[in-house]
Amino acid sequence: MKKNTKKFTRKWGAGVIAAGMLLSGNVFPAGYAGAAAATPQIKAASSAVVLKVNGKITTQTGLFREGQVWVPVTFLRDGLGLPLSYDKDEKTYTAGKGSTKLTLTNTEYGDTAVRVNNYYIGEYGVKNLNNRLYVPFDLLSDYLGYKGDWSAATGRLNVMKRTQNAVTITTESYTKDYKDAPIKLDYPQVSGLKSAEAEKAINDTIKQTILKYAAEAEEQVKNKWEDDRPYEFEGGYVVTYNQDGVLSLITNQYGYTGGAHGLTLRNAFTFSLKDGKRLLLGDLFGANPNYKKQLNARLTTELKANGGYLGGFTGLNTEKYFYLKDGKAVLFFQVYDYTAYATGFPEFSFSFKELLPDGSSPFAGLK
Repeated sequence: MKKNTKKFTRKWGAGVIAAGMLLSGNVFPAGYAGAAAATPQIKAASSAVVLKVNGKITTQTGLFREGQVWVPVTFLRDGLGLPLSYDKDEKTYTAGKGSTKLTLTNTEYGDTAVRVNNYYIGEYGVKNLNNRLYVPFDLLSDYLGYKGDWSAATGRLNVMKRTQNAVTITTESYTKDYKDAPIKLDYPQVSGLKSAEAEKAINDTIKQTILKYAAEAEEQVKNKWEDDRPYEFEGGYVVTYNQDGVLSLITNQYGYTGGAHGLTLRNAFTFSLKDGKRLLLGDLFGANPNYKKQLNARLTTELKANGGYLGGFTGLNTEKYFYLKDGKAVLFFQVYDYTAYATGFPEFSFSFKELLPDGSSPFAGLK
């Protein structure tokens, strides 16, 4: 099913990209009319970064800018060996595959939709720097399974694959090509675990969540009037943590059924790969008897301070809305729970050290 690039602008927009000959290292193809005007060169000061892979210097050069390292998209292909392609019809660059497939889609308005496994990544943009296309290295670190050893003193970044759990993650799709109401929901499934029961428990938990959303979407399609604007439903996922016998991931399901904008539902899952149990905050931070009190105090303060607060927060009413990243847990709320729509999904990070002051591991009870 072909994707309509218009929907990316309606849902979200970020970054700057133009359809071009990326594979040659150039942002714009020869003769691309108006490219310079549509995407102006950014000439602010940047310092060069030597890019290394597993300690070996590559031919690619990154840039340090705005407090972070940016790497050319061609580094993903030439340095990391990821497949890289450009779809002219969809105006989309694709790097990687499987559960770490990155896409950069140019909308009709010149904005960029940055996605991993069809999951929109709003916090990271794309830049045209020195006539080359760059993404922040944090995007690779957070979602593509890499880590980096950055030395500001020498201007060198050494990129390495993360050591991850021995689990295979594949993408499954629930697809219905209804007229004027397509449904395409991508979601992960795992294999290769020692315990078949754990594997089934994880896969069933994720799949049942997706199928529940799909059933609700189909009911809306069934009740759609012929003269209604076209509907659409789609979803994706990202893996945020895959170490220490724990798998943490997020899924988003987006639906548009008319009106000014659609609505996205987010779910998060953190599993023990040993037994397939879906972990709650208490399973990870219960060694601190005051963990919930600490969370509620911080959340109350930060919700009110960050703008868009609608009121109503009296404390966590679920321990499911969180995911893990390196050394921290990220809690979030749904759109409209306590904040205005423009706020999106408010997120709040808590380091393991904050919640476990004695220095114990959140995974200690899982082994």
